[in-house]
Amino acid sequence: MSAKFTKVFGNTKPVIAMVHFGALPGSPLFDAEAGLNGLLDGVRKDIKALQAAGFDAIMFGNENDRPYEFNVDTASTATMAYIIGQVRSEIKLPFGVNVLWDPMSSIALAAATGASFVREIFTGTYASDMGPWTPNAGAAMRYRDRLGRNDMPLLYNISAEFAHSLDQRALADRARSAVFSSIPDAILVSGSITGEAAKMTDLESVKKALPTTPVLANTGVKHSTIADVLRVADGCIVGSSLKVDGHTWNAVDPDRAMEFMQLARAARKG
Repeated sequence: MSAKFTKVFGNTKPVIAMVHFGALPGSPLFDAEAGLNGLLDGVRKDIKALQAAGFDAIMFGNENDRPYEFNVDTASTATMAYIIGQVRSEIKLPFGVNVLWDPMSSIALAAATGASFVREIFTGTYASDMGPWTPNAGAAMRYRDRLGRNDMPLLYNISAEFAHSLDQRALADRARSAVFSSIPDAILVSGSITGEAAKMTDLESVKKALPTTPVLANTGVKHSTIADVLRVADGCIVGSSLKVDGHTWNAVDPDRAMEFMQLARAARKG
């Protein structure tokens, strides 16, 4: 296992819960009437519910900033930094960040806020809803180190949502190659879009190819599937299943969050 990953998450299979920001200033869905105070209130309530439920870590993301960008507006990153700064003293868990779909902005945000880890698409070439997509892992990792955060694990999502890989190699081969060439601290396996589950066959094939690298399910983990997922994967990231009515854009439901983590703990014991 990656030493950086273990330092943040320990030796258990971590369950990382999403804190989805409301749409940020400059994005089409931003609620100007609610403003920054509305964003802050939503984030604060979600953090409180997730920490009470006993999750291992939380991750801040801007999933509401649709349509997504590859070079994110500076206002988005600045606003995320401001909000995280406002709640920083209330966070009792390791936290990560993800500014969709911009590795450099994600790393800048992590450095500014003291985040423990970053998730993003760092490798590959894709045809996507947002146009041609070719991230640069080398530039992102060097940027992390220039900002003095070479201690911070990078979680590589290798099956991008809202996109089709132009690399015709099998997913397991792409994952194995990414580990060899790009030195990720964990590999994430996703479904086609936010809230859709990764195929169990994909998780199984990637984990078989990478027995010593942490492999996490990145999307669509549900109450009914968490036990099966953790039998194969080394952890998971969960968002939609924790929301009111299981709907991605709703607030976290404290009862659903509590129940999910109870099931996760039982699965880990098993």
